[in-house]
Amino acid sequence: MSLFGTATTFGAGGTGVFGATTTDSHNPMKDVEVTSPPDDSISCLAFSPPTMAGNFLIGGSWANDVRCWEVQDNGQTVPKAQQMHTGPVLDVCWSDDGSKVFTASCDKTAKMWDLNSNQAMQIAQHDGPIKSIHWIKAPNYSCIMTGSWDKTLKFWDTRSPNPMLSLTMTERCYCADVVYPMAVLATAERGLIVYQLENQPSEFRRIDSPLKHQHRCVAIFKDKQNKPTGFALGSIEGRVAIHYINPPNPAKDNFTFKCHRSNGTNTATPQDIYAVNAISFHPVHGTLATVGSDGRFSFWDKDARTKLKTSEQLDQPITACCFNSNGNIFAYASSYDWSKGHEYYNPQKKNYIFLRNAAEELKPRNKKW
Repeated sequence: MSLFGTATTFGAGGTGVFGATTTDSHNPMKDVEVTSPPDDSISCLAFSPPTMAGNFLIGGSWANDVRCWEVQDNGQTVPKAQQMHTGPVLDVCWSDDGSKVFTASCDKTAKMWDLNSNQAMQIAQHDGPIKSIHWIKAPNYSCIMTGSWDKTLKFWDTRSPNPMLSLTMTERCYCADVVYPMAVLATAERGLIVYQLENQPSEFRRIDSPLKHQHRCVAIFKDKQNKPTGFALGSIEGRVAIHYINPPNPAKDNFTFKCHRSNGTNTATPQDIYAVNAISFHPVHGTLATVGSDGRFSFWDKDARTKLKTSEQLDQPITACCFNSNGNIFAYASSYDWSKGHEYYNPQKKNYIFLRNAAEELKPRNKKW
């Protein structure tokens, strides 16, 4: 495997500098550290699309900035550029050709960042913070979809100050995902809406939430024909739901599983339960990664209903994650997510983005859990 060379180069890529790594709780998995990480909590990560040569990583943060790094084959990361908003950046995405990055912020705007010219311009406006942003590439149109805390979902062609379409939701947008021709949106008060994107975006179905607690993250998965067929939904109560849109047997095919919890049984010893902060599907194997407020990442095989791996515990929460386009690199961000309130905020604590070789660990299993 050429990417990152051999596993040994990859594993050694930047931990030696920090002295003894055995007692090092900020990077217990000895993964590659991205240079010049943001100065405040990292809210989102996105790797460049397969149309681009090489690997470029975008990260948005509560320091109001969006940064771009080139990830070289030897595991070294090179900071390339950055752009600012006037409020925390909550989400980022790429255009399908890799020439543009789109950013969504608490400043109620979304911007389009042209990486070739390094210019950013506003392309969207809401009456509240914009929580999610996605690029939609349809045969007959392409646009940006923004979901906001102003309870609207808007579609923009990036050239006009007015949206092509605005759809009203019953509640604030908390998270969303798009795999054409499907979009799924999870809102406050455990709302769940699926949209179809063919010809013109429209509401397809409202779904009763399979989870009993606040929605935190959502990711669409595909079937063997590479078509979107369902989604994984994570909540603040250490649980993920696997939900198919049209399953042959809903009672059997849809299920939930517990994750990001401490080892207590909840009977004799109380169990600590943590939020699932992000979910990402492997682009080749269809297995998934979850990251949580407990400072761990886990890899899962939803078809075999098996846990593939759980990391050692980092000394702060993991707030975001993503795979690169060929699935060889898993990126995850370590920073405070305010899950324990301001008392646990330590401004001296640094934020980190780590890169892990993901080619082997996410291969599917065959046994049930």
